[in-house]
Amino acid sequence: MPDSRSGGNDDPSQQYNGSDLVGVDTDQGVTNHGFYRDLVDEGIKSEKAITTALPPVAVARPLYQQEELNHEMRYSEPKRKVVREALDSVKGWSAQRCARSVFPIVGWLSEYSLKRDFASDLISGCTVAVMHIPQGMGYALLANVPPIVGIYMAFFPVLVYFVLGTSRHNSMGTFAVVSIMVGKLVVKYSNEGSGSKVLNDTIVGIGSENGGGGTVGPIEVASAVCFIVGIMQLIMYVGRLGVISFLLSDTLVSGFTTGAAIHVLTSQIKDLLGLTLPPQSGNFEVINTYIAIFTDIARANWAAIVISAVTIVVVVANNEYLKPIVAKRSSIPVPIELIAVISGTLISRFVDLNGEYRIKTIGHIPTGFPDPALPDTNLMRSLLLECFPIAMVAYAVSVSMALIFAQKHNYEIDFNQELLAMGTSNVFGSFFSCLPFSASLSRSMIQFTTGGKTQIASVISCGILAIVLLWVGPFFEPLPRCVLAGVIVVSLKGLLMQVTQFRQFLKLSPVDAIVWMATFLTVVLVAIDIGLLVGMVLSICTIFFRGMKPYTCLMENVPNTDLYLDVNRYKGTIDIAGIKIFHFCGSLNFATRAGFKTSLCESLNLNLTQEIKNSKRKDYKKKYSLRFLVLDFTALSNIDPSAIAALKGLITEFEKLSVKILVAGSSCPVYEMMTRCKLVFPTIHDAVLWAQDATVNDSGQVSIMESESA
Repeated sequence: MPDSRSGGNDDPSQQYNGSDLVGVDTDQGVTNHGFYRDLVDEGIKSEKAITTALPPVAVARPLYQQEELNHEMRYSEPKRKVVREALDSVKGWSAQRCARSVFPIVGWLSEYSLKRDFASDLISGCTVAVMHIPQGMGYALLANVPPIVGIYMAFFPVLVYFVLGTSRHNSMGTFAVVSIMVGKLVVKYSNEGSGSKVLNDTIVGIGSENGGGGTVGPIEVASAVCFIVGIMQLIMYVGRLGVISFLLSDTLVSGFTTGAAIHVLTSQIKDLLGLTLPPQSGNFEVINTYIAIFTDIARANWAAIVISAVTIVVVVANNEYLKPIVAKRSSIPVPIELIAVISGTLISRFVDLNGEYRIKTIGHIPTGFPDPALPDTNLMRSLLLECFPIAMVAYAVSVSMALIFAQKHNYEIDFNQELLAMGTSNVFGSFFSCLPFSASLSRSMIQFTTGGKTQIASVISCGILAIVLLWVGPFFEPLPRCVLAGVIVVSLKGLLMQVTQFRQFLKLSPVDAIVWMATFLTVVLVAIDIGLLVGMVLSICTIFFRGMKPYTCLMENVPNTDLYLDVNRYKGTIDIAGIKIFHFCGSLNFATRAGFKTSLCESLNLNLTQEIKNSKRKDYKKKYSLRFLVLDFTALSNIDPSAIAALKGLITEFEKLSVKILVAGSSCPVYEMMTRCKLVFPTIHDAVLWAQDATVNDSGQVSIMESESA
């Protein structure tokens, strides 16, 4: 049979003399000095001599078949006792351990040191609170709800997460991508203006109007979305589905959040230009929005454009030039966003930007805490399916951020506990007019870099925001919306710069690059939820098709060793006469069994069906010297019954050609599945040594697996 490697070893001088390969020297290991001396000579002639400065490895042991090794080492298949395991797992749970599991605060708070940690948490909490004010109000406007809702989100659900969450550094609250996704639903399902639901100067009341006159306000929709998202996350917690976040690969999340950032940027252009545009909803929203912008561009407010430009320039100058300088001297950054918001508010108050220049402002901001109210249950059936993407994105982003910080500070993140924490927080927050919350990339990084140690920093932040809710809120009423839009646009830099990752994905894996680009384009050109669905489907298909095309190759021996390498990648290996070694990496199951046979025959350059037909002819003469085929299953992860049946059929077919199949290196679970396997070896080298010493006739009576009736 011709060698499948380009420029294959057809020269007999490049092949091992099989009869010399078997030899056991109890002092030097599995060796045969005459064989290896000849082998080195052959290697020198073929310019394949191997030199190394490393010490030689000599192992003295018998040649094993797998059954012999199992018998000698007293192998026994472990018996799983489900009831016993369940009882043992329950028995190990004490009240304290249960409390630590459900309430992680019990664990880390007992280790908290006021002297060591509190000062850092205080500085971090104050810094993050300052960021919450502009981001909270701005991201609330993204969701088409009153700005004060963003402050509510940084207060109510965060207190619950403080008790139940496992991340010590995530800054929970508003997040641009989640806000824009909720905003789509608010526009779709509310039939009332976004700012008209304020009932008095001190309280945002909701429950009294839920059933009034058939109107549904933005806050009602947002609260219902928050409640449904929380319930979904709690259901996922009960089902222990924390691992579902892994369906959102890094490639998918990067493409999705970059596309969503385009939506956020597009939604802010109208405020940057001072335009009043009709709300867009449905598919192709970004395209329709830009059409509307260019249609009304002549009506742009030049005062708003100037204020927006100044805001963007000032914030960018701080972030790009001043912040690196300050960072060398202090861990506390300049709160440029808050400075911009306060400056814009003061200028608007004294110059009357709304009256003189028709610049839109935030408007009325109530003081005090909202009355708790049950979300509108009439909306929940309509919102059910559309809330699932929000629940997934909020959870995936939060867990991704939590893992980054946990790895840096060497503590564990419990994926399922995060579902409980976020679900409970969202359900609680829905009673107080909140949107679904998530970790913010920028705020979390600030909380980490300013020295935050635990979620005590979030509690301190909540305390400062309580002051804003109770007394300071009305101060921001004259704040121009174009200032907030400028702050939001600059904050999108990190998300938008993810577009540069596409080149990296393209170099590393074109398939992943396709997933990234397809997700990104679908999110931008069609819709956010459809883009997420497309990305998830493509990611799952990628996993499936990669599993369908496992890595396979023929392997040859490294001279003077028991190592075997891929002949397509290593040119210094030497063929063994009469033996081929086929390596298979992956899962062998009903979906891959056909591909396994095809890859094997292609590697051997063999048309198995035609060769069997030819072998029945009286004038048939073999054109190759293959006697043994070693299947290297060291990288075989699992095998199912259908694949075992296919393997039996393959063995029978090769026996018709007087070729014996040996199995090498199968793991214990794979070996246990192949219960009728006879010629199985612990390593490739054991199989090769056995094959070289075996006597094989052409009748094919030696079989690896017994018949079905055996």
